[in-house]
Amino acid sequence: MKKRLGATFLVVEDMLATSITLPIEMMNAAESAALGRDRRAKRLNIATASTRKESVRTRSGFNLEAELTLDDIGNSDMVIIPSLWRNPRPIIRRNPEIIRWLQKLNEKGAILIAVGTGCCFLAEAGLLNGKAATTHWHYFDQFQRDYPDVQLKRQYFITQSGNIYCAASVNAVADLTVHFIHRTYGQEIATHVQRNFSHEIRRAYESTSYYDDKHRYHPDEDIVQAQIWLQDNCQKEILLKNVAEKFDMSVRTFNRRFKNATGKTPLQYLQEIRIDMAKDLLQTSNLSVSEIAYKVGYQDMGHFSSLFKKLLTTTPSDYRATVRAKLFTAST
Repeated sequence: MKKRLGATFLVVEDMLATSITLPIEMMNAAESAALGRDRRAKRLNIATASTRKESVRTRSGFNLEAELTLDDIGNSDMVIIPSLWRNPRPIIRRNPEIIRWLQKLNEKGAILIAVGTGCCFLAEAGLLNGKAATTHWHYFDQFQRDYPDVQLKRQYFITQSGNIYCAASVNAVADLTVHFIHRTYGQEIATHVQRNFSHEIRRAYESTSYYDDKHRYHPDEDIVQAQIWLQDNCQKEILLKNVAEKFDMSVRTFNRRFKNATGKTPLQYLQEIRIDMAKDLLQTSNLSVSEIAYKVGYQDMGHFSSLFKKLLTTTPSDYRATVRAKLFTAST
């Protein structure tokens, strides 16, 4: 039986072990602290995975054996891809099954996080085309030559584009881990973990990061949590009245505070999340338009197509044909 995980940490040859062991230790510390305060707190359900059930030699010279193979995993809310030492291209060429696995998880809406040169796995999978990304500074020029369709952001340590994150270094992925701990357990647990793993409280994730303009950061913590909930549940049927009740607000108050904080109504925000997800699936998957409509939370394909055309002035089929043609031209 295939497993569903909260977070999967990829194990691959010649990796920098700390690029996954540090986030694992931070997440375990967060879970332990949260359960110490409330036994009903969320359990993270994390595991390491590799292409085969055998020891993998890391750059530091010691071996790691993953708990699972990629085939054991049916789904994962999050995947963390480690940084590779020096030139990552030979390792990527030897592991085409990782590329296919990442494409499959992306179709299912998983959050994908790559550290340092590990972002080359995402670029090889075509998942960064037209999107912002960063990598280790030593590999900037080569990355730009190898992946000209990716928007390389050299001045940022962290980039976010939809469900895909890139962290330039181990320190950056530590900051990103604190960000996700905050999302899961709140500020108190996030600060507790940060104090235990760093001698100082570093700048907030948002201040060192590049993120697409769909994400506007603001101080209304309740609306931040509502945004996170909508992002995490956008594939389900959602009644905004129920979302307002979930965050202890009337519909009128929820709409007003959401618009003040984000510049959009909750419905507009939800629609944009779903259409962005659909754009990625049209570009990177072979799912039919009706399958994509269902995957992003729309039961009525006609409504989905009408909304897509309203927001992008093109139909889903025409959009797919256009972006696929650009990818084909760029690779010839």
